[in-house]
Amino acid sequence: MFNNVIVARLTGILLFGTIIFSAGAETLPAQLVQLVQDAATAQLQRDADAHGWLAPKFDVNVVHGSRPLAACAQAVTVQTTDARQPTRMRMLAVCPGADGWKYEFIVRALVSAEVVVTTQDIPAGKVFEADDLALERHDISGIGDSVNDVQAALGLRGRRSLRGGDVLRLGVLAQPEVVLRGQMVRIVARREQIEVSMSGEALDNGARDAIVRVRNASGTVIRARVKGAGLVEPADMPASTQSPG
Repeated sequence: MFNNVIVARLTGILLFGTIIFSAGAETLPAQLVQLVQDAATAQLQRDADAHGWLAPKFDVNVVHGSRPLAACAQAVTVQTTDARQPTRMRMLAVCPGADGWKYEFIVRALVSAEVVVTTQDIPAGKVFEADDLALERHDISGIGDSVNDVQAALGLRGRRSLRGGDVLRLGVLAQPEVVLRGQMVRIVARREQIEVSMSGEALDNGARDAIVRVRNASGTVIRARVKGAGLVEPADMPASTQSPG
């Protein structure tokens, strides 16, 4: 396992997903490890940019097997073959030419960034408020859907209970339920300039745009789309762009 201890004058070029580094006319074994490390770091930075990670930091270590590292008479190219998990990335180094070779490296990286965490225990279904969340640096090497904006999470709710200090993940966020089972709701059907409404009882909980069952005043159970607090419209009608008035 090699740490980032080798300093080399290298030029990195990002081209079609392949990191091409030029190390002069010949690439030495020690330079090869550095090339792989630089390519892995560049890949992680691309991932960070794509996910919008805040102030990311990378600790990158290159692992190779028992096969001896050979020098290359030409510049070696290094490409990422698997970057799904930062803790186990696969990188392929290629030495071109008739006497060239290919060598696969495993890269183990730790990634940290400033992400949204809970400041206290939060029960499932509670709508997040400003005091519930904060930005903290955290290891996200195994977390692919961390949230990095406190404001974006405010007003949403958690699908499950969370403990203080948990990293907030997109998968646990949901819109707040604005219609509750047993609640009296107003069913509004609108087409062009004609609007008809009647009362009903919600048989399911639902967030905005969710489909719930509603029993109307005639006793018929219909499928309805939630449009707002206590407001629904028949689900078999085209979705309106505005909440009924």
